[in-house]
Amino acid sequence: MKKFLTVTVIIIALVIGINYLLYFTSFFIDFNPDTPVSTLFNTDKESIYIFENGKYERFEIKGVNIGNTIPGKFGSDYAITKYDYLRWFKQIKEMGANTIRVYQIMNADFYNALYQFNKGNDDPLYLLHGLTISDYAQNNHIDAMDEDFYKEIIRQTYILVDIIHGNRQLILNQASGYGFYLRDVSPWVLGYILGSNWNSNTIAYTNKLHDTHEGYSGKYMYTTEDATAFESVLAMIGDTIIDYESARYKEQRLVSFFNWPSTDPFKYPDYITEFFKKCAEVDVENIKTTDAFFSGHFASYHAYPYYPGYLNYYENKEFWFKDAEGNVNTYTAYLKMLKLHHSIPVVITEFGVPTARGMAHEDTNKGYNQGRNSEYEQGQIIIDTYEQIQSVNCAGSLLYVWQDDWTQTTWNTQHAVDEKRSIYWSDTQSSDQGFGLLAFDPGNEEVLCHVDGNTSEWDNVIPVAVNGDMSLYMQYDEKYIYYLVCKKDYDEESDVLYIPIDTTGKSGSNYSIEHDVRFDSYADFLIVLNGKNETRVLVQERYDVLRAMYNQYTKGENPYSYPPHKNSPVFNQIRLILQLESVEKINDPELMAETYETGILTHGNSNPEDAEYNSLADFNISKDCIELRIPWSLLNFSDPSRMSIHDDYYENYGVEYINIRKMHVGIGSNENKGNIIKTYPFELRGWDKVTYHERLKQSYYMIQKIWTNEEISADDE
Repeated sequence: MKKFLTVTVIIIALVIGINYLLYFTSFFIDFNPDTPVSTLFNTDKESIYIFENGKYERFEIKGVNIGNTIPGKFGSDYAITKYDYLRWFKQIKEMGANTIRVYQIMNADFYNALYQFNKGNDDPLYLLHGLTISDYAQNNHIDAMDEDFYKEIIRQTYILVDIIHGNRQLILNQASGYGFYLRDVSPWVLGYILGSNWNSNTIAYTNKLHDTHEGYSGKYMYTTEDATAFESVLAMIGDTIIDYESARYKEQRLVSFFNWPSTDPFKYPDYITEFFKKCAEVDVENIKTTDAFFSGHFASYHAYPYYPGYLNYYENKEFWFKDAEGNVNTYTAYLKMLKLHHSIPVVITEFGVPTARGMAHEDTNKGYNQGRNSEYEQGQIIIDTYEQIQSVNCAGSLLYVWQDDWTQTTWNTQHAVDEKRSIYWSDTQSSDQGFGLLAFDPGNEEVLCHVDGNTSEWDNVIPVAVNGDMSLYMQYDEKYIYYLVCKKDYDEESDVLYIPIDTTGKSGSNYSIEHDVRFDSYADFLIVLNGKNETRVLVQERYDVLRAMYNQYTKGENPYSYPPHKNSPVFNQIRLILQLESVEKINDPELMAETYETGILTHGNSNPEDAEYNSLADFNISKDCIELRIPWSLLNFSDPSRMSIHDDYYENYGVEYINIRKMHVGIGSNENKGNIIKTYPFELRGWDKVTYHERLKQSYYMIQKIWTNEEISADDE
């Protein structure tokens, strides 16, 4: 019996050991060292090719990036299921795309879904696989030549290669996906994009510290004599992933390195680099490949028309950057610069614009803004920029991004929200949340209310406030507070209606000096319904977050030196900041930061099923009723799922939070200005469970029409 137990323990130990070596390490023995290495993809100086029908044929990447989040879950939860991916892959393929890109190692469900979708499929979806560098590796080591920096990246390259070949197991962690990776998806993997948003300081410091270095010379990649130290590190990483896959799996695929305007290879005038703090360049022209690398490498760039806008500040731009129609077009100019610089194919791995209500950057030339685009405008801009990418003969492009992301905060809104709770509600004031072609709308099957003139959603709702022939109703979900205002014989040309909103109980005014209206409680906000073009939300000046956080930039004054009175009767426009500094300010220090009015409300129809659909519609006037939807953060909610709002800025010297359980609202008009508008309590309850449903945006169908028609035309030829 003792002998049996000993043998059993030895066998179990051997099985565990072999399993560990095979699936948890990169250990392997090459039993076929003479087997030739194959590749399905290769490149020339301009294009990417795929081996089909017995020959290499040109392959234009038409694709979309896929994120790792859904409402109610952080990306590190890896909560997207195999069935979600299968549904999305079908929709992406039907849109006319041939490629998807992911930024990091995903959960096993992703690869299982890709395998199931492509297996036996004559028209598969190909994958460009990213390898994101962890924040720890980037921020803990400022010298990229430090072994602790690049060895972790190299370890991840081994794991990534094993995963796509179905030969890895990863335990639960938050640095990447996890699970049993047993499906070989390598036949559909185009290649790798190595790296992420490189820290410019790391690049600059590495290059300065190793101003003289030996460069890198590997079996598959080497650097030129002009290469920087950081580029040598990249060449080493690229050479490593090629070498490992060639030796273990006898395959090669395309390799690229992450890049974007912040680290593009160009030198700009000093006044531009000083303003944008562009202190580093990465030029993959200094990384070459040997004859042993049969596949090829390409240059990849994120390129958006509004950011960072280097070319907007060039002197004589009116002459140098005009398009065929005579309009200033710095986007095409930038694409041309990239294309002309490189002797290898160029792929634009991110482009697009968001449909969020808020805006973070403005494109002054073409109006391709980061935010404040309707779904129709998003589709138009994507098609236009895609055609511009094609016009300079790029090897392909990938839209950013497939699905909206509730977790994203933007630089000009993140101070106002609780980022730890962002997954529980949709902040349409954050431009970065709206890049997707797939929307996540509140509600299990449909939204609570559309502002479309159809008031049937309000049939069973009891009015919150009544004032003579006027009544006010309210509802809310994970994205908006909805209002229905009814007034007998309402005339949008002459009637002005007022909705005071009291939230904090710590500040606010019972009088608006500009509109000469009074309330029986201290209102923090005032909605002024004044026809289709002048309807807006105003904020009492002490509760104006822009003043508290950015007054130094917008007015040149410290906001805390002379804070507004708690009951100040001044109600400000609600504005978002667009840019803290400007290049022009270098020569004119008196210039202030740019802002725009985000409290102005847009009239329209928010029902996607309606022919007049406008995704940016805030309100709709129909006969005697007005429907409105107001974003939570426009009313200074930091986390509506817990009914958390901003506290008094001037008591806390910034944004802190308090919780409320009700707000007071009322309704009045210019017909009874002499009367005090009575306000009534409206109960507020948060939520722990998020409800949402998926909806393909209007832009999806516009892109589908272009991409699928192109494929049909090509087949006909």
